[in-house]
Amino acid sequence: MFHVSNVRRISASFARVPCTAAALVIAVLAVVASASPASGQDAPAALTAADYERAERCLWDHTDPLVLGGWPNPQWLEDGRFWYWNRFESGSEYIIVDPAAGTRERAFDHARVAAALSAQTGEEYTAFALPRGEVALEAGVVRFEVRAEGETYACRLAAARCEPVPEAEAAPGRFDIVSPDGANAAFIRDHNLWLRDLTTGETTQLTEDGFEDFGYATNNAGWTKSDRPVLRWSPDSRRIATFQHDGRGVGMMYMVTTEVGHPELEAWRYPLPEDSVIFRIHRVVIDTEAPAGSRVVRLDMPPDQHRSTVCDHVACRGTFSDVEWSSDGSKLVFVSSSRDHKRALVRVADTSTGAVRDLFEEVVETFFESHANWRYLSASDEILWYSQRDDWGHLYLYDASSGELKRQVTSGAWNVERVLRVDEEAGEILFMGNGREPGDPYFAYLYRAALAGGDLALLTPDSANHVVWLAPDGETFVDQYSTPTIPPVTVVRDMDGEVLQTVERADISRLERTGWQPPIPFTVKARDGETDLYGLMFRPSNLDPGAKHPVINYLYPGPQSGSVGSRSFRAAHRDLQSLAELGFVVVELDAMGTPRRSKTFQDAYYGNMGDNGLPDQIAGIRELAERHAWIDIDRVGIYGHSGGGFASTSGILRYPDFYKVAVSQAGNHDNRNYEDDWGEKYQGLLEEYSDGVTNYDNQANQLVAENLKGKLLIAHGTMDTNVPHSNTMLVVDALIAANKDFDLLLFPNRGHGFGNEPYMMRRRWDYFVRHLMGAEPPPEYEFGRIQPLVP
Repeated sequence: MFHVSNVRRISASFARVPCTAAALVIAVLAVVASASPASGQDAPAALTAADYERAERCLWDHTDPLVLGGWPNPQWLEDGRFWYWNRFESGSEYIIVDPAAGTRERAFDHARVAAALSAQTGEEYTAFALPRGEVALEAGVVRFEVRAEGETYACRLAAARCEPVPEAEAAPGRFDIVSPDGANAAFIRDHNLWLRDLTTGETTQLTEDGFEDFGYATNNAGWTKSDRPVLRWSPDSRRIATFQHDGRGVGMMYMVTTEVGHPELEAWRYPLPEDSVIFRIHRVVIDTEAPAGSRVVRLDMPPDQHRSTVCDHVACRGTFSDVEWSSDGSKLVFVSSSRDHKRALVRVADTSTGAVRDLFEEVVETFFESHANWRYLSASDEILWYSQRDDWGHLYLYDASSGELKRQVTSGAWNVERVLRVDEEAGEILFMGNGREPGDPYFAYLYRAALAGGDLALLTPDSANHVVWLAPDGETFVDQYSTPTIPPVTVVRDMDGEVLQTVERADISRLERTGWQPPIPFTVKARDGETDLYGLMFRPSNLDPGAKHPVINYLYPGPQSGSVGSRSFRAAHRDLQSLAELGFVVVELDAMGTPRRSKTFQDAYYGNMGDNGLPDQIAGIRELAERHAWIDIDRVGIYGHSGGGFASTSGILRYPDFYKVAVSQAGNHDNRNYEDDWGEKYQGLLEEYSDGVTNYDNQANQLVAENLKGKLLIAHGTMDTNVPHSNTMLVVDALIAANKDFDLLLFPNRGHGFGNEPYMMRRRWDYFVRHLMGAEPPPEYEFGRIQPLVP
C-alpha cells in the first residue's frame, strides 16, 4: 500500500519532466496520496517540489528563451533602414534591414566585435552572446555601442576596435528633457526650471519664484512622483510649455521605513477624493531666448485642476499631456479638464501675450478620455478631436479659429484606438483601430483615413493583433502580427499595406517540444445574457476530462484596462499557466466596465466601483462550467493585484457563496484612501448624505467584511507610494472587528510591484493548493534553482 513517502519518491522521479506534464503527474499523485493511509490515518493529497518545478518552467523566464525570432523591436535609422536584436538557434544577433533594397543581413561582423570587445575588457565574449547594445550609423559606418563590465564602449568596425566612451561633460542629466534640436536640456533645481547648454555645459536659471509646493514643472500626481520635469518644448526649440504646480493646502501622505533604529519618514503631497483642495497647475510659457526677468509668460486664466484626458496625471507617455504647439511656436492649444472629468474645454493661447481663447468643449455624463488621440493641425489651423459621443471612439475635425465642428472623420460601431501620424500635406491620418474587422474585437489593425472623410483603407489585413512601427520617411512600416495562439510574423509593408519583405517568422518549435500549449480563447455572455465577453482559459496540459479541476479567476477589473491585456502572442501570461499545471483551470475575462468596446460597455458600473465586473466574471465561469465537465464550479478562487487586489477581496466578500478562496495583493480597497484622480473619475466626486452614508460606500471593501466565509490572503507593501497600505489596514481592522479568520502578508519596505516576487508567488501558489485544491504544498519551495530547458 502506498504512503505519502512513496508518493514523494514517485514525484521526485518526474523532476525533469517539462512544465506541461505537470497536470497528469499531479492528478495521479493526488489520487494515490488521498487514497493511501499514513501512520494509520488518511493522508491528504500532497504536491512536491518536483510538481512546483514543473510549474515554474511555465514562467516567462523559462518559456521566452525558447522562442526564436519572436520579438523584433525595430529601431529606425536616418537613412530609412532599421535594426533589431534577434534571438536565433545559435544565440543572439543584430540584424539590419533595408526596405528600399529588400535586404536583411547582420548589422556587423559579430565575431570581429566579440574579439575587439574581449581584447578591450579582458573578458571573453563570443560572436552570438554579445551584450545588448545600440546600433548607429556614422558617415555610413556601423557603430555598435554597448555597456560591458560597467563601462560604455563604442565598437567601430572599420578599425576592428572597441574603445571606452568618455562621459560628455555637458551630457544631459538623468531627468533632463532635451530640446528638439538637441542643443539644450531643461531640468528642475530648487523648485525652479533651469536650462543646460549641451555644448558648453553652461546652466541658466529660467524661473526665479518657484518654491516648495509651488514649483515649476513639478512631477507629482500623489500616486506617482518624479524629479523629471513636466513640460513640452516648441518645435523650434525656443519655448517651453509648462506650469507652476500648486500643492499649497493639499493633504500629506506619510510612510515610514522598517529598519533597526529610527525609521525614515517619507512625506509628500497626496490628494484624496474627500479633499476640498487638490493640485492645481498655473500654466506658463517660457521663452528661453528672452532676457532674464521677461522669460515667463503666464496664461491669462485661472489655474486648472490637475487633470488630463489621457491618464491619471498631467504627464502621460513621457510628456506634458493635452498640449499641442503650432509649428512656429506662436500658439499653444491645450485642454482644461474639470476635476470630475466630465468636462473638457479646448483652448488656444497666444504664447507672446498669454491671452487665452476658448474654442469648444466636450461634456459627458460619466467621464471623458481622449487617449492622447487629439492633434492640432498647424498648417490648416484645425483640431483633430477624439470623442465617444456616438458611443464609439472616433475622430472629428474642428476649425481652430471659430471652434466650429467641420465634420466627423471616422464613424461606425468600432474604435479609433491610437492616432499614429497626421500627414497634413496629404490630408491623411494613420491610426490603430479595433472592433471593425470580423473576429476578436480586441485585435488592433492599422488604417488610413482622409481628413475629408470617406472610406477607410485597411493596411494590415491579416486577422490578428497588429503592432506597428512607422518609418520616419513615411514610405514603409513594420507590422508584427500574432494572436494568443499563433506566434508573431514580422513584415515590412508599403503604405498601401502590401508586404515588401518578411523579416521574421517566430519559431516556437523548441517551446512546443517541451509540451507547451497556448491558452484557449473563449467567448461567453455577460450578466445581461446578451453581450459577448472575451477571455483566455489555461488548462493543465495533460488534462483528464473525467476529473474535476478547481478554478482560479485572475482579474484586473479596469475601468482603464482589462484582465487579458494585449492579444499578441506571449510565451507566458504571468503565472497563469503555471497555476494551471498545478492542477487548476485558470480564467481571465474582460468584463463589462473595461475599455476598447463601446462607451456604454465601459460605463457599465460607473459610480459603483465595488461591482468590479464580478457579475460578468461569475456568469462567464458558470457558462464555461456548463460547457466543460472538468470544471469544478463548486471550487472557485480569485486573485489579482492593485485594482485586481481590490476586486478579488470584493469578490470573496460580496459573493461568498461563489468564491471560496481569494489572494488579494496591493488592493485599493476604499478609493477614498486612494489618489483623487482615480476615484473621482470613475466613482464621481465624493458626496455625503444627511444620514452619514456617502456615494463611495458601495465600493468600500471594509464595509462588507462581515460577509467573509472562505479563505482570504491579503498582502501589501509597507512603502507602497501608489496604493498606500492603509487601504489594506482598513479591511484588516474590519475583519478583526467582525471576528473573521484571514491571512495577512506585509512586505516591509516594498513598493507597489511586489506581486511577482518569488516569495509572494510561492505563497500565492501554496494558498490555492492548500485551500482550493485541498492538497498540501511542498514546504518552503524556492524559485530560481532549476536550470532552463533547452530542447
